[in-house]
Amino acid sequence: MGIKVALAGNPNAGKTTLFNKLTGARQHVGNYPGVTVEKKEGNCSFNGSDLNITDLPGTYSLTAYTDEEVVARDFLADTRPRVINIADASNLERHLYLTVQLMEMGMPVIIALNMIDVANQRGISINHELLSERLGVPVVPTVARSGKGHKELLAETIRGLDNVPPRPIELSYGEDIDSALDEMTQIIEENSFLADFCNSRWTALKFLENDAHMISKGYEHDKTTTEALKKIVGRVEKHLLSTLNTSPEALIADHRYGYIKSVLLEDVLSYKVDNDRLFLSDKIDKVLTNRFLGPIIMLAILFGLYQFTFTYSELPVAWFENFFGWLGATASAVLPDGYLKSMVVSGIIDGVGGVMGFVPLIMFMFFGISILEDSGYLARVAYMLDRVLRVFGLHGSSVMAYIVSGGIAGGCAVPGVMATRTLRSRNEKLATLLTAPFMNCGAKMPVLALLIAAFFTESQSTLMFVFTLIAWCGALLIAKLFRMTVIRGESTPFVMELPPYRMPTFRGLLIHTWERTAQYIKKAGTVILAISILIWAIMTFPELPDSQVQSFEAQRSAVMVNYDQATIDMAALEDIQEESLSEAALQLKNDLTVINAKEAQTALKNSLAGRMGTALESVSQYAGFDWRTNIALVGGFAAKEVIVSALGTAYSLGEVDAEESSSLSETLSESPEWNKAVALALIIFTMFYAPCFVTVVCIVREAGSWKWGLFSMVFNTIFAYVLAVAVYQVALTLI
Repeated sequence: MGIKVALAGNPNAGKTTLFNKLTGARQHVGNYPGVTVEKKEGNCSFNGSDLNITDLPGTYSLTAYTDEEVVARDFLADTRPRVINIADASNLERHLYLTVQLMEMGMPVIIALNMIDVANQRGISINHELLSERLGVPVVPTVARSGKGHKELLAETIRGLDNVPPRPIELSYGEDIDSALDEMTQIIEENSFLADFCNSRWTALKFLENDAHMISKGYEHDKTTTEALKKIVGRVEKHLLSTLNTSPEALIADHRYGYIKSVLLEDVLSYKVDNDRLFLSDKIDKVLTNRFLGPIIMLAILFGLYQFTFTYSELPVAWFENFFGWLGATASAVLPDGYLKSMVVSGIIDGVGGVMGFVPLIMFMFFGISILEDSGYLARVAYMLDRVLRVFGLHGSSVMAYIVSGGIAGGCAVPGVMATRTLRSRNEKLATLLTAPFMNCGAKMPVLALLIAAFFTESQSTLMFVFTLIAWCGALLIAKLFRMTVIRGESTPFVMELPPYRMPTFRGLLIHTWERTAQYIKKAGTVILAISILIWAIMTFPELPDSQVQSFEAQRSAVMVNYDQATIDMAALEDIQEESLSEAALQLKNDLTVINAKEAQTALKNSLAGRMGTALESVSQYAGFDWRTNIALVGGFAAKEVIVSALGTAYSLGEVDAEESSSLSETLSESPEWNKAVALALIIFTMFYAPCFVTVVCIVREAGSWKWGLFSMVFNTIFAYVLAVAVYQVALTLI
């Protein structure tokens, strides 16, 4: 069994980079029991000693607001490892807040003063030896990504084994808090309250900070002692509110930062230039995050992203459409008539090909998003939108969940829902994960792009921009409704670190773009393919009864009886140009085409899917959806891309001459059942109705109950239907 070492630190401090450098390939990833928080463990050998290293979740505090803070603190309390605390040298004051809590907990701490190179570039000078002396713990300057200071850090970790375990530091929090701490500590020690978990003063601090997880643990251990401690906390809260208009938690935080400031006097932390100077990122932020200019620039950047995507993806999308059109015609000419030909042409090529045709558009969208993400601008978007989200009962961290879900079209609701793990408040987390699927994810993009290309070719980028704003408005309004009704509760403050701006590397952009595009292609080639074949099957079976087949045969015979055999033979030729047909042969061909089309439509309506779609028409007709659209929307419950593939299959099976096929957008624009009002209603319905099945499962897992997954499916579908009906009825009168 090796030496137990834990890496602790704030998010973005370089903790995982250090972990990867120390452990290399000797690591494994899992989940902590009972939660979805990732658990990383690895091994490292140094100077004959084996170290078992655990990379704790990134956390700003040891007060349990989030799952990350709970598992980090419980791991430390249960295993008592040596703690390497990674602190960002360029933001030292904020990062030492966690250090102080680790020391109050009584953990043996070694501070890795990381990113010391960045601090030096910013003119920040740190006397790490004096800092070590004042804190009473080892301090080692490091650069995690280059390996600088790693050996010294490991040497200090091993050397610490010979030292006497450190005594927890005891900070003064003012007379009111200190007297309460003394009283609570005495009660805790007399009753051996949570003695196996942590020291008595630290337990008292957690109660004063209203740590819900610690209080719950206290009730499980000793209800009487817990009630006695809460009574003292209530008395202190009332006194501080009446005298200082503050809470114990806020006062404790203020004194911790006061202690940190006293440690970082000029002889420890100094600046070679004026402390108020603006670095490049700060200068840029003066403009990009300005209260008035910032939102305008943000909207302009978003509109520019859509303009870039639709302008430069138009030609590649046309190439893909032409390729799949040629592939379908070739397969139709080569394969013999029968189920195999129907499945390959209508089920696979027209179904999956309809989704794959939008790969260039998705790729361009992901490329643009990667630029915004890698440059650091998306973090600024979260910062600016925090003020807006608070109005709707959400948290600033909800922004990233929305963006990841498709707030800038092209994301995915699954990682978006998972991103709500960073939210401290359960109510804010629920409101966010239930509304994040309203964003225009990559799965909805093909549907929106298809309908916009078919009916609004003159303003594609503008409409995509408008639909993005509609998605945000819908999500925020519903979040506000939830927070006022089923998910009531107070909002929590938002704290976020803005990373410096970076110039994205072209290689990095290509990697990120390809990773996301490859996921889209993989999904089209697996999930969408399977569902497309399934939908083809339920659109094909059961077949028309013999009586109806004979009826259509009789209609064809009745038409052909009026023509001679030569004309009939000429009209039956498939590879002849219409200009080469005689007038009689052309008339016969057209008459037969009408009968064949009617037979294909009847067969499709007779199928299982057709019957299902027709049954739903009694409700969907008010939104302008016919039975074929209903089939596609039912398939969309599995994955939103299926809407495109199902429409492609439905209209392909309804065609008579597969070799004269046109793109799906052209087919819809020429169909008498379709118009701009129907397209707008379908876009709105697709944006807001039930999340895909995988997202629902993710909602259940993150919310901890199936009721929220079912609620999301039912509520979202009803909400989407009401909106679609309203849009369709209004659009009919205006368009």
